[in-house]
Amino acid sequence: MRTISVTALRRIAIGAQGYASRSRRGTRGDIEATIRALSCVQLDSITAVERSHRITLGSRVGAYPRETVSGLLASGRIFEYWAHEACLIPVEEWPLFRPVMRNHHPWRGDVIGEHPQLADEVRAAVRERGPIASRDFDGKGGGGMWNWKPAKIMLEALWNSGEVVIAGRVSGFQRLYDVAERVIPREVLDAPEPNEATRLRELTVRAVRARGALTESGIVEHWRLKGGVARIRPTVDSLVGDGLLERLRVEDGDADVLAPAGVDLDPPRPTVTTLLSPFDNLLWDRPFARRIFGFDHLIEVYKPSPERRYGYYVLPLLWRDRIVGRADLKSERRDGTLVVRAFHREGGVRRSAALDDAFERALDRLRRTIGLERVAR
Repeated sequence: MRTISVTALRRIAIGAQGYASRSRRGTRGDIEATIRALSCVQLDSITAVERSHRITLGSRVGAYPRETVSGLLASGRIFEYWAHEACLIPVEEWPLFRPVMRNHHPWRGDVIGEHPQLADEVRAAVRERGPIASRDFDGKGGGGMWNWKPAKIMLEALWNSGEVVIAGRVSGFQRLYDVAERVIPREVLDAPEPNEATRLRELTVRAVRARGALTESGIVEHWRLKGGVARIRPTVDSLVGDGLLERLRVEDGDADVLAPAGVDLDPPRPTVTTLLSPFDNLLWDRPFARRIFGFDHLIEVYKPSPERRYGYYVLPLLWRDRIVGRADLKSERRDGTLVVRAFHREGGVRRSAALDDAFERALDRLRRTIGLERVAR
């Protein structure tokens, strides 16, 4: 077993993310390729700065047309489903998620079985009128995630089952639903469903390649796999034995990591400067982020204001191979302004002209991704 330094491990993890080293403009092809390289990209509804997936993708490809992801969903190039959380996923991975689609809705149970008549009515409406939004159905709810109108609940249940898919997004990021066979390519729908052993092998390899290096618990966290490390350890051992993955000892003496076999243990220092979404793939495994960066990742949007340490929507600043600070930001779209409420340097990070310049460049890149005109402090 080879031994890797924490510095090299950190650089491998950053390098695998594919962050752009300069401002640029991304194309539809860039977006699709990036989602494929990352294995999945998390979605989130908070818009204080920008939708999380746009920050995540923008840090890799640069500014890109806002309708790109919706177009990729509509054309069946990607699909939306549960992975780490609700995520954008390359369409060829659809068969890997079909076993999950047989489960009941994760929040509401067997909605389809409990309300078969409503299920048939919603199915018929989607087939006849799709792509269709939940607002196109009659009925009212009280608002909020837990008080949706009945048709919205059923649409979500049918999406969870794989019968309908998200065929794009309209204003307000509202989902458009359509039947799967009108969106997902036929060859993907007809592909054989992998058995459990094959599925776990594929998911494990994809997670490790997408993240550069992961512990076994990090692989579980990447996909939120039930059963924990005990479930995937035989799979990991098999992949190491087959020469697809390599188990590496780390100089800090903590848990071994898995990496693609033959990985370079002396990678170059990254040149990236970017602000990360709080839900960026690099930060999903918080203990691992603490281990390789010395960074305690906090997401405080759900805390009452007096309990927040850094702010409401805080983006970590990645500079070269370190996370050097946290920026509390807000987008004022009417004014076209990205507002810097505060910037907190990490412990041991000194203020310098180089750091100030890096932060300014990262702010300007984020501003371009969002489509704002200026940055204000």
